[in-house]
Amino acid sequence: MEIRPKTTVKLRMAAICRSHSLSELSTRDVSFVIDEPLERGGTNLGPTPTDTAIAALVGCTNTIGNKCADSLGIDVGHFEISAVCEFDRRGVTLTEEVDVPFKKITLTVEADGPASDADLQRLAREVAKYCPVSKLFRQAGTEIEEIWKKKSA
Repeated sequence: MEIRPKTTVKLRMAAICRSHSLSELSTRDVSFVIDEPLERGGTNLGPTPTDTAIAALVGCTNTIGNKCADSLGIDVGHFEISAVCEFDRRGVTLTEEVDVPFKKITLTVEADGPASDADLQRLAREVAKYCPVSKLFRQAGTEIEEIWKKKSA
């Protein structure tokens, strides 16, 4: 009998919200918090919701990047990834509705392995096909500029 992997699964997240800004979340056997900084009335115990969205993009780029590199036979070593986001705050400040709050994200991915620049560009194209978080941002209208390069010595 052939075993077929599920193509769709349910991801579950639960939160206890102790204040207007502090959310204590759990998924699987992992717990974490999302909060606002002190200047916005939070307790600064964790990243903001918008910080968490950017962190998800960085984490997904790392995970899918490594999976794609393995499938392509590209040795990337380890990544260092940075993200800079142009964020339109008018929506979160209730000034006006904003259709695309994350205007542009510049994602810089540096690999410390022996992969060539050509390999990294090929890898970037593959990651764009499969990273669900980058697809979420792009389909919402966010421009993502990706810079894939070898890490400087």
